[in-house]
Amino acid sequence: MASRKSDEYAVIWLQGAGCTGCSVSLLNAASPSIKNLLIDEVIPGKHVSLRFHPTVMAGAGVQAIQAMEETQKKGGYILVVEGAIPTAGDGAFGSLGEKDGKPISILSRLESLAQNALAVIALGTCASFGGIPSGDPNPAQCLGVDKALKNKSIATPVINVPGCPPHPDWFMGTVASILLWGLPKEEELDDFRRPKAFYGKLIHEHCPRRAYYDEMKFAKKLGDPGCLYELGCKGPITYADCPLRQWNNGVNWCVNSGGMCIGCVEPGFPDLMSPIYEKMASQPEKKEV
Repeated sequence: MASRKSDEYAVIWLQGAGCTGCSVSLLNAASPSIKNLLIDEVIPGKHVSLRFHPTVMAGAGVQAIQAMEETQKKGGYILVVEGAIPTAGDGAFGSLGEKDGKPISILSRLESLAQNALAVIALGTCASFGGIPSGDPNPAQCLGVDKALKNKSIATPVINVPGCPPHPDWFMGTVASILLWGLPKEEELDDFRRPKAFYGKLIHEHCPRRAYYDEMKFAKKLGDPGCLYELGCKGPITYADCPLRQWNNGVNWCVNSGGMCIGCVEPGFPDLMSPIYEKMASQPEKKEV
């Protein structure tokens, strides 16, 4: 019997200004695991081929860059970007490889790679919206991927998968959706180009402490029973499925572990969510526990 040929989707993974935490989160994926994604057919008849990833690939130097550039010439790949894009000084604050002895900026790499890509997945809040590297005073003038591409009039579709870091399921599910049904339709993305399947509901709606909020019972310090709103919880303005999905293979999440939601999937994080441990400007009436 003739073997069935799989459709292969090449992936180039570009890293900008960030901490590599998004890659670490993805490497902790449970079902499917990162091994399943890279080796198996996660979707029958369709296979992902990771051609370039600065952190996990075995190759380095000129050979690694050549592998990326050969994939770029063929086009039709999925470009994953982790980290914000430094734009100050023509991108002098971040580079990848060299040409004629001079460094090539991450900004320049993004421009050239995005033009030949099927789609761009901005993974993590830094890539999606600028995140921590774009915080005030932002000396490197870091931008999210979508904004950086719009500034260069590059119209390749961008899908934002924010989080600091993002849940591995959010990335796995986004890739699986592309393999199954193609690029998401506009109505499947919210106003910030996040998949509604993962970012469609407020954390507040499914928080296990929601009943305390409805009764206006607020914790006075961490460790107390009660809603954590007055201690700085950003759940009422944050869209993600953390309370339902939970983290570390369904073991726990921020509020269950005694902390509060810090709004890490939202545009403007961390500046607009700061101070982290202070209540938001508007608040309901208080009834102490």
